[in-house]
Amino acid sequence: MAPPATSKINVNSHGEVDLKVLQYERFIDEVLKKDLQRVMEQRDSVYEQISHYLQLKNTLQALQETDSHRLKADVDLGCNFYVQAEVEDSSRIFVLVGFGFFVEMDHAEALSFIDKKTGQLTAFTDQLTKDCAKIKANIRLVLEGLRELQGLAEFPECSRREVF
Repeated sequence: MAPPATSKINVNSHGEVDLKVLQYERFIDEVLKKDLQRVMEQRDSVYEQISHYLQLKNTLQALQETDSHRLKADVDLGCNFYVQAEVEDSSRIFVLVGFGFFVEMDHAEALSFIDKKTGQLTAFTDQLTKDCAKIKANIRLVLEGLRELQGLAEFPECSRREVF
């Protein structure tokens, strides 16, 4: 994610400065902002996975509190068409462990797995958040370079906005 290679710029040559400004603006738009968008979408996807695991955890805890293995639920058949389903014995469930694989577990195993999995996913979101901050810093750095190239006055801190 390094900016395009630069050569010594002759500040007196206005055409070269304009060309460099266009190159840096293109770099921001075509590389940095797309990278930032991709990382943010990936982070949102991981947050959604965490949400699903926590929802499953809450359901399992509610089943344990009622001490009943009988479960009634509305099941989406598609296109928001729901039917009522009844599970005779919910003491064992299938849990998505990753890469499209499901493993049959009892409630205690599932709760233990969910805690470990959400911990891993949370650590991953922390790394993605750091990656977002690095990309935003690179965008800010390039924008400051553009400001200097164009000879624009520095903006006061209070009027600066978030890049993305």
